[in-house]
Amino acid sequence: MSINNGDGKTLTKADIVDQIYEKIDMNRAEIKAHVETLLDLMKLSIKKDHSLLVSGFGKFEAYDKKARKGRNPQTSETITLSPRKVVVFRLSRKFRSELNDQQQ
Repeated sequence: MSINNGDGKTLTKADIVDQIYEKIDMNRAEIKAHVETLLDLMKLSIKKDHSLLVSGFGKFEAYDKKARKGRNPQTSETITLSPRKVVVFRLSRKFRSELNDQQQ
């Protein structure tokens, strides 16, 4: 399957909706609603369980970062960065293998 958003840059939700629209018999509004629902389910899973596993694709994991010292690059002033949650993505072995096969 080839996804092309026309400019070789970031794939947007609108691009995803357009690609699905070209493949199935459903109106754009319905497709957009389904895409939004899928993204909402993904966000809820990450918020609730701190992880989301998509078999054959990868795993999204949320974790807490502690407060730490930082530096304002404009003023060189030392500041304290507040604690926050971050999400990381780790590729599945299958997807990593597919990506690496593409490069050769």
